Amino acid sequence: MLPQQFQKITTEGVRGMILARIDTGSTNWVNSVAMRMTSMQASEEYAWLGSSPALREFIGGRTPAELRELSFIISNKDFETSLRIQSKDMRRDKLGMIQVRINQLADRALDHPAKLLSTLILNGAASTCYDGQYFFDTDHSEGDSGAQSNDLSRAIVDKDAPTGDEMADSIMECIMAMYGFKDDRGEPMNQSASEFTVMVPPSYLKAAMLAVKAILGTGGKSATLPTLSADFTINVVVNPRLSAWTDKFVLIRTDEAAKPFILQEEDIPDVVALGDGTEYEQLHKEHLYGIDWTGNVGYGYWQFACLMTHTTA
Repeated sequence: MLPQQFQKITTEGVRGMILARIDTGSTNWVNSVAMRMTSMQASEEYAWLGSSPALREFIGGRTPAELRELSFIISNKDFETSLRIQSKDMRRDKLGMIQVRINQLADRALDHPAKLLSTLILNGAASTCYDGQYFFDTDHSEGDSGAQSNDLSRAIVDKDAPTGDEMADSIMECIMAMYGFKDDRGEPMNQSASEFTVMVPPSYLKAAMLAVKAILGTGGKSATLPTLSADFTINVVVNPRLSAWTDKFVLIRTDEAAKPFILQEEDIPDVVALGDGTEYEQLHKEHLYGIDWTGNVGYGYWQFACLMTHTTA
């Protein structure tokens, strides 16, 4: 048998590379902020039911409540990415370079949900969610919840360059606002929250890291929240796709089964391989490898996300 560096790369070999790479999973923050929903049709309708009533003293019999219902539809879209490889390169010891390109192709597919979700986050202050309000808005209201805002703002010295202390105060304001959110029965929605993610553009990364260390007491300062349990966590995620934001960030609750966003997909990405012996190869003297993905994203529970915009004092 020839040593590996002299073996011809086969279509099945390349397909195996793609599948192995896809098995590594999507961008690590996606699952923490989005509910993954499997779709079996062109679109899915989500009946966003209201909350169940709280317990009451049993006096005079039962008083069953009706669920308030709101619904919305997410339609699937087809996406693809493809790569051509010359047949001669498949024959000539090109394993190293071909594998790099194949891994890049698979990484593009894995990163696609993060791209869609990032666009959703960027547009959250101007796109409606299930209650008919903008996802990030100042006047959400459902049933007995009263008016509620997950679109916050604070004045700081320089809105484009917050200090660690200013960022800590802004993060805490978002967390406190989230603890105050009520459902349509007037009951707290986030009373058990203990894990949050601060998603920032690159320009806010340093301030966010300093802020979280200060809040949790790991940066040489006393913890801002000394009474919280040891498993209370705040994670920082830098998202380069939010670079258009120069004065804002988003805080997301990540320890609840329900999420602020929905990732709807028909199935795992499908691999297309037109290679050895196919009519395509005979006509073009090249191989074609592609990845197809069908799905879409949408807004879920706005109560699990807060947008903070800084203004200059």
